[in-house]
Amino acid sequence: MHSQKITTLLRSALAAGCALAMCATLAGCSNNSSSSSSSSKESSKQTVNMDQIAGITATGKLGEKPKVTFKTPMTVQNNTYAVLQKGDGATIQKGDRVCAQGIAINVKDGSELMSSWEKNTPDCSILLSDSNLKQIEPYKAMIGQKLNTSIAFGINDSNSANTSYILVYTLVSKSKDLTRAEGDQVTDVPANLPKVTLGKNGKPSIDMNGQGSVDKQITQTLIKGKGTKITNSMTAVVKYTGWTTDGKQFDSSWDKNTTFDADVSSSGQIIQGWKDGLIGQTVGSQVLLAIPPDKGYGNKASGSIPANSTLVFVVDILAAY
Repeated sequence: MHSQKITTLLRSALAAGCALAMCATLAGCSNNSSSSSSSSKESSKQTVNMDQIAGITATGKLGEKPKVTFKTPMTVQNNTYAVLQKGDGATIQKGDRVCAQGIAINVKDGSELMSSWEKNTPDCSILLSDSNLKQIEPYKAMIGQKLNTSIAFGINDSNSANTSYILVYTLVSKSKDLTRAEGDQVTDVPANLPKVTLGKNGKPSIDMNGQGSVDKQITQTLIKGKGTKITNSMTAVVKYTGWTTDGKQFDSSWDKNTTFDADVSSSGQIIQGWKDGLIGQTVGSQVLLAIPPDKGYGNKASGSIPANSTLVFVVDILAAY
């Protein structure tokens, strides 16, 4: 079964009471919401205010798809969990981005609703940042666990044909998001493009250098990262600043100390100029984008951005999933 449908299941669970909020491939919250980054290195377990699920077990080799067993029909409640298999890998810490394989199992008859294992499409949207840990109770259950741990979460979803199910996540890998672009400085940037200067923390400022409106998009890599290449099925985690060509800044995630999850797929709710500019770039890169109105907000004003504006962005790509 296609793992992407787990997104729908989890969104229904959120609507039913925010039982579990996990993003992207197996997930439930918006791919385009901002989330604060965390530089904390704490690895101690968090206080988890969730009840334990009784009567569920799992067997199998650690790090592989577990065989989950419970007596059916079973009743589960939202905000419940159980650690089914304790892992043998590195310890998961605050600030980690975790990739998890998932299975959704109907508690009425034990049938498998969804699985990411067969197509190897783990959910790597799980960022254990301070803000997410405050908002998403299940994330706390992951802190202090070891990789290859399998955790079950109870979902009582009244909005999806009253389907109640167990979602079993196996925590298969972890990484740290970058805090700014890291890579090789590009030396052959055309002299007529806007000039970008970076602050000590990495925030860009800009001299438009005579940049006016454009009819065709300009995409210029300023720093070439060595990480994963962004494809049209991915979400890029970025920091960015945007200006109109008169040099007025209209937005900056640097000022808010947040990151932004930019879904560059055809269904992603971001402007086309971002999709065209980010696909093919690599994690660690910094990209200058000059976006014409037809790939931005067109002939409609958006906030402080006038209609028919050419938009100039500097985007740091910090991670991708």
